[in-house]
Amino acid sequence: MAFDFLKRVFTFDQVPPEAPVADERAPDTVTPDPVARETRASEPAHPAETVPQDTLPVAEDPVLAEEIATAGGPSADDEVDEPADEGQDTEEPLLPLPAVEDIGDLGVVPLSLLQAEAELAPGESPTADLDRPRDISALPAGFATGPAPEPEAVPEGERLTWFQRLRAGLSRTSSQLTGQITALFTKRKLDDATLEELEDLLIQADLGVETALRITDTLASERYGRDVSSADVSRIMAAEITKVLTPVARPLQLDLNHRPHVILVVGVNGTGKTTTIGKLAAKLSGAGLKVMLAAGDTFRAAAIEQLKIWAERTNSHIVSSKLGADAAGLAYEAFEEARRQKSDVLIIDTAGRLQNRTELMAELEKIVRVLGKLDPDAPHTVLQTLDATTGQNALNQVEIFRNVAGVNGLIMTKLDGTARGGILVAISAKHKLPVYFIGVGEGIDDLEPFEAQDFAEAIAGIAD
Repeated sequence: MAFDFLKRVFTFDQVPPEAPVADERAPDTVTPDPVARETRASEPAHPAETVPQDTLPVAEDPVLAEEIATAGGPSADDEVDEPADEGQDTEEPLLPLPAVEDIGDLGVVPLSLLQAEAELAPGESPTADLDRPRDISALPAGFATGPAPEPEAVPEGERLTWFQRLRAGLSRTSSQLTGQITALFTKRKLDDATLEELEDLLIQADLGVETALRITDTLASERYGRDVSSADVSRIMAAEITKVLTPVARPLQLDLNHRPHVILVVGVNGTGKTTTIGKLAAKLSGAGLKVMLAAGDTFRAAAIEQLKIWAERTNSHIVSSKLGADAAGLAYEAFEEARRQKSDVLIIDTAGRLQNRTELMAELEKIVRVLGKLDPDAPHTVLQTLDATTGQNALNQVEIFRNVAGVNGLIMTKLDGTARGGILVAISAKHKLPVYFIGVGEGIDDLEPFEAQDFAEAIAGIAD
């Protein structure tokens, strides 16, 4: 049937359309006639290229309606009772397949698996061989086993000290810096070339040009022309960094004669503003102060929900609004509510904004102006959070936010193993802004007052 269909669609021998169609019920296999075969062989062949393509006759409807009706095989209602052709063997009837519920979840089980299960001892699991320990010490050539996993360290009962956590957070800066210094001063006297190389290393560590010059000048005055060890460089470096950081390591002063004391927290997206607010609220409420939080980041629903969670954890009141509300209007309402409830401190969150977006920075200016109308001294403290992994870009962030919002204090966050903490030294040397707190993690207790000497020794790699 399929061959007849192809003959009708593709007329290779130019059979006219009115040529009789072979009986569809005829068997597909036809015994060739030797006389007709010889006659066709004696006829000249027609080259394919001499037949124009547009003259090939095509049947108007090559597929009959009967063939379409039976294309998928006989239907269930039809009774197929055709006699077998003479000379052909009659097929044996097929055995019925088992029902679906008799097969099980795994389908038809191979006979080999059934025989293997029959040979198992009573009570023995078919997967017993998989559970037994295997000897894989001898592998083929070209293969090797990986190193054995190290046993997990058992957590000690005593928690790490603050300095130990700080050192771990600044490990990237200190290890890279001390390793390069050690390689620089190995079997080498201190000369101008060595000092120049050391200065480049300190600048690459984000300590800033001013601090790098202070360290190299002090080192040259003490050890010029003499052998210098990496310990000497670390000692001098820690001392000079301490001198830079000591003036900015100040406590955050709260004027409780002015209630509420308004703290406005600003910064770029992802610097940890909301988490820092929660940690500050925990410290203040733990000291017995009445704290109110304002969810001024009205552009992110997650920030609003996160601040609500922090308010519950710290027993603080919170003022929030719907998503997309005016941030300056929310700050106004929060100030009035804090005054009505006689809150000691009001901490206002703001939306993270890049310092190069003029329209967003203008909105931050509006918040400051609205607070100034309610209290000429408000906001009393403007804190900027800095991501310790930012690097040199943090210098520009501080300068722009200081001009727009009047930043008067810094908090450095994310001092973990990927931190580049040297940038805080460069910022302190340039802007002289107080650094109130630093954070080394996401925990509620991972925010501590900034200590200049501890920070300097951690960067220099000096042990406790």
